Amino acid sequence: MSKKRAHQFIGRKKELAELERFTKKRSASFIVVRGRRRIGKSRLIEQFGKQFDAFYSFMGLAPEKHVTTQHQLEEFSLQMAQQFKTPKARYDDWGDALWAVSEQVKSGKVLLLFDEISWMGSEDPTFLGKIKNFWDQHLKKNDQLIFIVCGSASSWIEKNILSSTGFLGRISYTLTLEEISLNDCALFWGASAKHISAYEKLKIFAVTGGVPKYLEEVDFRLSAEENIRNLCFKKGGFLVNEFNNIFSDLFLRDSALYREIVQTLVSGSKEPQEICNALQIKQTGRFSEYLEELALAGFVKRDYTWRIESGHDSKLSKYRLSDNYLRFYLKYIAKYHTKIARDSFSIKSISSLPELQTIFGLQFENLVLNNRKEIHKALGLRAEEIVSENPYFQRPTTNRQGCQIDYMIQTKFNTLYVCEIKFSKKPVGVEVIEEIKTKIDRLKQLRAYSVRPVLIHVNGIDDEIEQQDFFASIIDFGQLLEGS
Repeated sequence: MSKKRAHQFIGRKKELAELERFTKKRSASFIVVRGRRRIGKSRLIEQFGKQFDAFYSFMGLAPEKHVTTQHQLEEFSLQMAQQFKTPKARYDDWGDALWAVSEQVKSGKVLLLFDEISWMGSEDPTFLGKIKNFWDQHLKKNDQLIFIVCGSASSWIEKNILSSTGFLGRISYTLTLEEISLNDCALFWGASAKHISAYEKLKIFAVTGGVPKYLEEVDFRLSAEENIRNLCFKKGGFLVNEFNNIFSDLFLRDSALYREIVQTLVSGSKEPQEICNALQIKQTGRFSEYLEELALAGFVKRDYTWRIESGHDSKLSKYRLSDNYLRFYLKYIAKYHTKIARDSFSIKSISSLPELQTIFGLQFENLVLNNRKEIHKALGLRAEEIVSENPYFQRPTTNRQGCQIDYMIQTKFNTLYVCEIKFSKKPVGVEVIEEIKTKIDRLKQLRAYSVRPVLIHVNGIDDEIEQQDFFASIIDFGQLLEGS
C-alpha cells in the first residue's frame, strides 16, 4: 500500500456535513463524538479542523495504574506549550489549566478538541465540573468556537456527560461514529478495486468490518488470504493483540463478564435470558447494564422484533455480535494466540479454519445490516414508507412454530419484504427457496399483508433460482464493492 493511500481521508461525507452545519451558527457549539476505538473519530475531527483558523487538539494519557491527575496535567501542559508556542507551565489544578487554554481561544474561528476525555479526568472527581465551568464562563463567549469532546469509552461519556444534569442544555450535538459504508470501504483498493472480486473483498471485511484503521493496515497488493494470515496469525501482526488493546479499558468497571457475554454471541444472536443460561447466571439489573455498555461501546447491537399488526417494537429482542473483528478474534485468533506469540503457528489456508463458512455468513449478515440503506435503495423504498425493519424472530407457541428471518422490512402499504442473506464461495443453490418458504409459512398468518421474498447474495446464484421466479427481488450485494 502506498504512503499516499494510507494517509488519504476516505468516506465520512455525511458525518462531515453534519459537523459543518455548526460552522454556520452564530453561537459557540459544544459537540460530543463517540465510537469504538479505531473507528476514525480523531481523523474525522482533524479533517473537519482544516477549515478553521486554528485547530487545537489535546489528548489524555492512557489510564494505566500509575497515571495520576498530576501526570495528566503535566502532559496537558506540554501539549499546550507545543500548540500555543508558549513556555511550559506547571498546573496543580484543572481549573488553572483550562483557564490558560481559554485565554488562547477568546476569538476567531477555533476548533478545540479534547480527545479521549475519559482518560484526562478519570482520577479527578472535580474534572467534569471544571469542564462545565470552562464552557459556561469562557468558551461559549467566542461565537465562532466549536468545542468537541471525544472518546471511545462511550458508556463513560453517556453516564458522565450526556446523562449528567451538569451538562443539560449545553450539548449542541452528539455524533456516534459507526463503521464506514461498503461503498467507501471499496475505495481502499484504489484504482485496482474493479479488478478484485466481491468475494475477495468480503473476506477482508469479514475480519475488519468497516473499521478504517484495520483497512489501512491491509496491503491491497496481496490476496485476502495473505492479508488475513499476516494480520491475524503471524507474530506481531496488527490484529493479533488488538482485542486486548481495545477491549478492556472501555467500560465503567473491570470485569471478565464483558468478554464472557461477547463469547456467547460468537455463534449467533441470543435473547438476554439465553445469554444468562449459557453463562449460568441470573438475569439481573446489573447484567442488563453490562449488555448496555457493550452496545454503547459498539461491539453488540440489540435487535428488537416487532408486532406486525401495529408495527411497534415488542419487548422481545436479541443481542447480536455486530463487530466482525471481535467475532473473528474470539473464534480463531484467541484459540491459537499462545502459539502465535511463540511464532510456532502456521496455517496453509484460511479456508481450512473450522466452521469458516458459517462464521463468514454471520459476518456477511453484519455487513448487510450495517448497510441496510443500500437494500432500501435496491428495493425502491423510501424511509418514510418503512414502518419497521430489523432481523425478525418469533418464539414458538402452542399455535405456531418459531421463526428467524435474517432481515425483514415492513412498509406502510402492508408489505413484508422477507430477506434471506446468503454468503457462499459458490453460487447460491435452488434449495434456498425451500428454506425461505418454510420461514414465511411459520410467520403468523396475516391476510391483510403481502409477502415479498428477497434474496441477498454476493457470489452468484444458480440459473434455476431465476427460472422458478420465486423471489420478488434478487440483490447482488457485491455490486456495492465494485469501486470506481
